[in-house]
Amino acid sequence: MKNIAILTGGDSAEYDISILSASTVLQHLNPELFKGYIIHLKNDKFTVIINEIKIDIDKSNFTFQVENKRISFDAVFMALHGSPAENGLIQPYFDNLNIPYTSSNAKVSALTFNKYECNKKLKELGFSCAASFLYEKGNDIVEQEIIDRVKLPCFVKPNGAGSSFGISKVKKKEDLVKAINSALQHDNKVLIEQFIDGIEISCGVYYSENNIQALPITEIVTENEFFDYQAKYEGKSQEITPAKISEKLTIEVQKLTTDIYKAMELSGICRTDYIIMNEKPYIIEINTIPGFTEESLIPKQIKSANLKLSVIFESCLVDSKE
Repeated sequence: MKNIAILTGGDSAEYDISILSASTVLQHLNPELFKGYIIHLKNDKFTVIINEIKIDIDKSNFTFQVENKRISFDAVFMALHGSPAENGLIQPYFDNLNIPYTSSNAKVSALTFNKYECNKKLKELGFSCAASFLYEKGNDIVEQEIIDRVKLPCFVKPNGAGSSFGISKVKKKEDLVKAINSALQHDNKVLIEQFIDGIEISCGVYYSENNIQALPITEIVTENEFFDYQAKYEGKSQEITPAKISEKLTIEVQKLTTDIYKAMELSGICRTDYIIMNEKPYIIEINTIPGFTEESLIPKQIKSANLKLSVIFESCLVDSKE
C-alpha cells in the first residue's frame, strides 16, 4: 500500500478549484493500492487533517506524525492549480527529497505557465498559435502598437493564470486599457492575443505503459462571449464530448496533442485547448495540471473513453516523475 500526498490549495485565484480537484482524486484512488492524504498548502505551510485534527507536515522531510506513527509519502499527486505547482516553484522541493510527482518538472511547468513564452516556444517547434503581444506592468500602453500587432477584436489575459480569471474580449480600442488593468489584478505581465474565430475544443492526454494516450475531444459552446469562469464552472456552456467535428479532424487534433506532449516534454495528465479556424487548429494554451472537479473537462473525457478515473490516476502515479 503506497501513501499518496494529494497536494491542493496554493496561493492563486484557483484555490477553490484545487480543493475540489483534490477531493475527486481522493475519491477515485484505488484503495487496494493507495492510501490518499489531502495535503493542504497555504502560505508556504503544509497541513493534513486526520480525524478532524489539523497536523503540520515537517517540511524538512515531508512527513507527519499521528498516534506515535511517522507517515511518509511514496508519491505526490498534483491537484494544485496555479502557483506554486503549475508554474514549477514547488517541484524542486520534491526533487530534493526524491519524492516523485504526477506533473511536469519545474522547467517545463515554468515555461507552459508563461503563456507568451510557451506560445513562442510552440511556434519555434512548428506549431500554430495566435499572434500575440506581451505588456509588462509599468510600461506605457500604446494602444495602436498593440492593435497593429494583434488586430481587433482581441483577447487580453494574465500571462500566468488559469480558470479564465482576468480575461477580457476587447472589441474597441477604448476598452483596451481597462482590460489590461483587469488582467494586471492577477499578474504583472499581460498577454494580448489575436482573436481566432472558430470552434473551441480541448483535448486531454496522459502517459500510460510507455505510450502517450489522447482522450476524446471536447467541443465548447459557450453562452458567454468566450469560455470564461462562469462558462467553465457555473454551467454557462455546453461541453460536447466527443466533439462534433469530422473524424479526420479528430484524429489530427489527437495526434497534434500527443506531438505537443512529446515536444514540450510534458508529464502526467495534461490538456491542450485549441480554436479551429478554417479546419486548422490553433493552440490557445497548455494546462499541465488541469481540473479534476465534476465540472472539469478531463473527467468528462475519461468517462467518454469508457475509462475509469482510478485507472488513469494509477497510470499517473506509476509513471510519476522523480
